[in-house]
Amino acid sequence: MRACIGWAIGVAALLAATSCASAEANGVGLTPPMGWSSWDFLRHDPTEAAVEAEAEAMVTSGLASVGYRDVNLDDYWYACPGPQGPDVDRYGRWIPNPALFPSQGAVNGIAATAGYVHHLGLRFGIYITPGISEQAVAQRTAIEGTRFTANQIATRTPERNYNCHGMVGIDYAKPGAQAFIDSWADELASWGVDEVKLDGVGRSDLGDVRAWSQALRQTHRPIGLELSNNLPISDAPDWQRYANGWRTGPDIDCYCSTTSYPLTNWGNVARRFDEVAAWAPYGRPGAFNDYDSVEVGNGVNDGLTAPQRQTQLSLWALAAAPLILGADLTHLDPLDRSYLLNRQVIAVDQDAIDARRIVHTSTAQLFAKHDRPGDAVVGLFNTTSAPRSLTVDQAQLDLPQTGRDRITNLWTGASRLTGGRVGGTVAPDGVLLLRVTAVARGAPTGATAPRQ
Repeated sequence: MRACIGWAIGVAALLAATSCASAEANGVGLTPPMGWSSWDFLRHDPTEAAVEAEAEAMVTSGLASVGYRDVNLDDYWYACPGPQGPDVDRYGRWIPNPALFPSQGAVNGIAATAGYVHHLGLRFGIYITPGISEQAVAQRTAIEGTRFTANQIATRTPERNYNCHGMVGIDYAKPGAQAFIDSWADELASWGVDEVKLDGVGRSDLGDVRAWSQALRQTHRPIGLELSNNLPISDAPDWQRYANGWRTGPDIDCYCSTTSYPLTNWGNVARRFDEVAAWAPYGRPGAFNDYDSVEVGNGVNDGLTAPQRQTQLSLWALAAAPLILGADLTHLDPLDRSYLLNRQVIAVDQDAIDARRIVHTSTAQLFAKHDRPGDAVVGLFNTTSAPRSLTVDQAQLDLPQTGRDRITNLWTGASRLTGGRVGGTVAPDGVLLLRVTAVARGAPTGATAPRQ
């Protein structure tokens, strides 16, 4: 039975409803970042060799050539002797774990890894959490460039550090507090860091977010700031003002086994439909809604069917979200690789425009956006376990009414001219990702065949 979706409101009217808050003004990340993160596959076992191998694979697989260029080192890179917090240097800043990232002469292991990543033409990101280590407080470490010490700026309030623990808050009203964060940011910049992920952030950490935003700008190195995770939407204007990206929900990983695989499950992906709809007004160039890693790359080990993998990539692209891969790039599945290299889908993501949800029923969802004059990008999502025919009325796409439109399936490359309704049969948990282009009268009418 044909299921037809009618839009109750045009796309243009929805696109006019945007947030008025200003975005982070550091000039970084004007398009959604694309790359890889160590967390999903390496988790608590990142090493210099493993990270560098993934960076190499990003290049040799062709991913770097289409825009995947960020190599992000997540948790466990620093020395953590126990619940007293991360080991620190004489200025209270975390130090690399020499067993995982050994120094190379006078160069510490993190700086050496960053240098290798840069040598490949890629960017390097690193993970931190708010506050200051209890070890720095106990040792009363100096704050570089000041007469103050760590214990003078610390509070007794525990801060979230999910795996090492032992972090406490910073009182930013105290002299030396901003100087401490500036010192840490300067050190990360000297290591060659291009992005900082500030994890464990919540409503109470706005002071840390503001301090890190200011600290990274004063390094005079273009360093992006990413916030994580599960941030409250009520504070979205603040995240938008001080950061280049922010995690809107919990981890997408399913943590369903004692190994990294499967990376996720369908339920964790499907919950992002509502997040994308709710957060859409807050995304813009330089400040992006982050729906967590793209779990595409390892075939059945992704934990998703092939249509579900296309759905995840389509939804993230429509939402102009960071495309940060969680897979093992050294063992890419050929089908997944073809999905990740699809330039037409990547272009939908890189336009930096958040799509709006137009239709939401118990069996289907529709997201759409205008990324250039005369065009609409439409995602028709089947959220049932059986194939369905989904369509939308072309007259409601807010395109010039020429009487015919060119419909391009962005996954197959097939295009055709049509009038009336747009759509077709959609696989279970699958998507039709279409570009609808109004064709001027008298324009060529040739169509292309699907890619084989």
